[in-house]
Amino acid sequence: MAVEAYLNFNGNCREAVEFYAQVFGTEEPKLMTFGEAPPNPEYPLPEEAKDLIMHTRLIIFGSTVMFSDVFPGMPFVAGNNISLAIVSDDIDALQSAFDKLKEGGKVGMELQETFWSKCYGSLSDKFGVEWQFNHGTGEG
Repeated sequence: MAVEAYLNFNGNCREAVEFYAQVFGTEEPKLMTFGEAPPNPEYPLPEEAKDLIMHTRLIIFGSTVMFSDVFPGMPFVAGNNISLAIVSDDIDALQSAFDKLKEGGKVGMELQETFWSKCYGSLSDKFGVEWQFNHGTGEG
């Protein structure tokens, strides 16, 4: 189990990640764009979202830092664009932490299966801290 930082950008994630990779001498990041995600007929992908980064990560001095662009039309506030991600293979531990942190908070997405995870969810706790929960090691 790990707690990892997740940084969001307003359309310039690719530039930022490439910069950080150069600064910290990491491997070249694997970039997944919104356009590479499986299509959902209920939510057609806007043209301006196709090349934006949906997810990527860097290992910086042994710590995983994850990155993405915010989806077009979603709020972005510089300085509030960081969340903490709980990554674990233990679904029961994810569920327990999720249930406790959501008390008095606001659920963004209930824990559920997605195309990238057996169990993913997000919330803002009662102190305003943003949390993401993801089943798996985060590798791949």
